[in-house]
Amino acid sequence: FIYSKNDDNEKHNLHFESCTFIKAEETGDYNLTKNLRKMVENKWDKEKIVYYLKECKLPGDDITLNILADEIIRNPPRQGYLTISNAFQWRLKYNHKDKMDEIAHDSKKEYGDYQTPLYFAYEVIKYVQDKYVISPDLIVEPTCGTGNFVMASHDCFPETPIVGIDINKSYLDELENEVGCVSLYNENIFNFDFSKIIKDNNYEYLVIGNPPWATNSTLSKMGSDNVPLKENFKKMDAFSSMTGMSNFDISESIILKIINVFKNLNSSIMFLCKYNVACNIFEHLVKNQIAVSNMGITKFNSRKVFNVDTSSCILFIQFNDNNKRVNSCNVYDLENPLISDRIGVIDDKFYSNLNDLVDIDGECCFEWRQGIKHDCSKVMELEIYGDKYKNKKDEVVSLEEELLYPLFKSSDIKKPVTTHSDKKIIVTQHKLKEDTVAIRDKYPLIWNYLIENRDYFDRRKSSIYRNAPDFSIFGVGDYTFREYKVAISGFYKQGVFSLVHSAKSAMFDDTCYYISFDNYDEAYVTMLILNSWVVKSFLRSIVFL
Repeated sequence: FIYSKNDDNEKHNLHFESCTFIKAEETGDYNLTKNLRKMVENKWDKEKIVYYLKECKLPGDDITLNILADEIIRNPPRQGYLTISNAFQWRLKYNHKDKMDEIAHDSKKEYGDYQTPLYFAYEVIKYVQDKYVISPDLIVEPTCGTGNFVMASHDCFPETPIVGIDINKSYLDELENEVGCVSLYNENIFNFDFSKIIKDNNYEYLVIGNPPWATNSTLSKMGSDNVPLKENFKKMDAFSSMTGMSNFDISESIILKIINVFKNLNSSIMFLCKYNVACNIFEHLVKNQIAVSNMGITKFNSRKVFNVDTSSCILFIQFNDNNKRVNSCNVYDLENPLISDRIGVIDDKFYSNLNDLVDIDGECCFEWRQGIKHDCSKVMELEIYGDKYKNKKDEVVSLEEELLYPLFKSSDIKKPVTTHSDKKIIVTQHKLKEDTVAIRDKYPLIWNYLIENRDYFDRRKSSIYRNAPDFSIFGVGDYTFREYKVAISGFYKQGVFSLVHSAKSAMFDDTCYYISFDNYDEAYVTMLILNSWVVKSFLRSIVFL
């Protein structure tokens, strides 16, 4: 419910304006109640709870918020009831407005994606402080955002100076009003000169934070300047870089930069990141023979903390005089202190679980292919609409069927055998760099449709389309048009290998991987073998999930 507030010297009135429906977990009330219950369970004191209430911008002076904090500790709010902010809005005649600003959403996505809740920032720092016994002389947060890690660090290490760096000045202005004991720098972390804050080798440094979880390609599409300089730091070949394998999380680039700066100092590094990013960092340390004194990965429930379904973790790395090269790393669970897994390297091969190895690694007699890459789904992908087709712009069009093939996306690859899809894709080429001009004479409806939508193709940013024929696609060859394929989605943790065939050659988008066959029996037996326990166990040991 959305209200407006009218004030005069005599009275305060709330007037109903409108109503909107959103998911409970997206409301401030729901999350406020959830977080307050968590604080009480963790035996937070009143001062920390008041700090959190102020961070949530709950109205009231210090006296009122202290009274409320006492009441919260005595009688924790019941989850599912709007017992805290709802009542407070009425008591204090608070103006509570629903803001759904797309620009603000994009800014959040660009500058941090997921700001860490204050209660979780406290929990993480206490966990690291207790587990790894650190006593820093200087704390640095390279992407401090609104500063919850800064505030939590100040509470856990009250005598330690703190440096906060962020590209978003509005975040720093907000943080400066909350905490006065921090040195703030409004700079891009990729250009920041760390010599300004590094004192000497006798200092013990703690670098903490939650860098952006967005990928470099996502930020590039947004025109963001919050991206690193283009650098092939993974030493990929040109084709791999151009076709998408060079896309990486910005957090990975930030963490690698921090490691490069602090690896020769007495320092500890602690970041929240996706689990696969942490595994990539470990792989980087091993491949580049970077010695560490301690390292650990601790998984946590990102659904509870950030309301996102991705495997996430706390990455901790320590550098000091006891540095040594590593070839394994323990993986813990924040809610379970026991070691759950151990990632590592054996004979230059990386394994995601050394505790459950099934060694069937070798050379595959088949060549795995990725689905079609076109970067133009609004035009190239269609749905059957009666005797016509509808594109993703909701336009209904008539097109020749010869260049239309059944399209299977990741969400379709769920069963051992898949035979039907209502989606179609326009396949403009049968091999790479094939001239597409022939479409104009053979299939004029499709040609005119492509010409009418040329601007969508011209806006494709990937360098693979430069100097290529008009309306080019990638991921096509003789293998694309074979009758039977065994495919797997690249999206799911527990993937199913599916035998896919249709009346016309099945096509996949570039989130799927497949091998192709001319013979049904060979494809069927391959599908059965790939779905066997021994193969799935092996895949679990080499894939970072």
